[in-house]
Amino acid sequence: MKPKGYLLWLSAVVVGWGLVSLGSAIAFQPSKAVEVVVHTGPGGGSDLFARAIADLMQKENLIPQRMQVVNKSGGGSAVAMAYLAEKKGETHTIGFFTGVWVTNPLTTAEAKVTIKDLTPIARLVLEPAVVAVKADSPYRSMKDFVEAAKKNPGQLKQSGGSVTGRDNLVRLVIQKATGAKWVFVSFPSGGERIANLLGGHVQMMVIEPQEAGEHIKVGNLRVIAALTEKRLPLFPDVPTIKEQGIDIPVIPQARGVLAPPGVPGEVVQYWEGVFDRFTKTASWKKYLEQNQFEDGYLKGPELGRFFDGLTQQMREVLKEAGAKVVR
Repeated sequence: MKPKGYLLWLSAVVVGWGLVSLGSAIAFQPSKAVEVVVHTGPGGGSDLFARAIADLMQKENLIPQRMQVVNKSGGGSAVAMAYLAEKKGETHTIGFFTGVWVTNPLTTAEAKVTIKDLTPIARLVLEPAVVAVKADSPYRSMKDFVEAAKKNPGQLKQSGGSVTGRDNLVRLVIQKATGAKWVFVSFPSGGERIANLLGGHVQMMVIEPQEAGEHIKVGNLRVIAALTEKRLPLFPDVPTIKEQGIDIPVIPQARGVLAPPGVPGEVVQYWEGVFDRFTKTASWKKYLEQNQFEDGYLKGPELGRFFDGLTQQMREVLKEAGAKVVR
């Protein structure tokens, strides 16, 4: 029979282990505002996405501090990625990535940071894209636009963001598939891209439903093609680009969350837990439906494999489009 003193000691050890375990489970919670880094200016897709999530997080009371969106535009995604990398070990900063965070380093030798240098948290959505023109545009379909571009090489213009973003990649692969030529004009913010289309300074843009939604609803913009495998429920009468006889690969667009390099494991676990709960909320599911997003939630090792596969896929798309790949 064990002496009473030993049993008391053993009980204390067990309780102590339990407290340590509990302490590990709640080791990190934000103690100040969380800085949310995006690579677009105000009104861009990433800016709108991050602000929507920040609002929904607050409404759902999922984090104890507010999320403050910080716009770090420039160099495609290079400025935002470098800024996040400089925050090594910072526990109150996260960034919202898109596909350009993968493609920009592939084509830009000056880009010093790749997505593998950052800490993955979660992939949240897969996002479709559409081709939009001004409501009074003479182009009723993407086929119309391509034929006009063939007749007037280099005269038509497309507004967009980064030259390594999906909108320009779409232009490159369509040009290669059809022989048409038109100009890509890069603007730092989504608001400027749309304003130039509405003002008639450019004739077309590739845009996400979330970014263009209100302008389409009120009749300022008209959708002429879906850059998807199937027609979008929001635009059932708009044919896909393949239905219009233009056979190009569908270029994926994923949106999700990264942290700086070197953050402690409990910070990653904290954000994974937050997004686990967030993606189960009714408000998130409603947001997905309203914006035509596909639920693409991934985390952990699966997210790492996704980045590896996307990097290889985009490398092949870039080469097919005739872009110079540097890594």
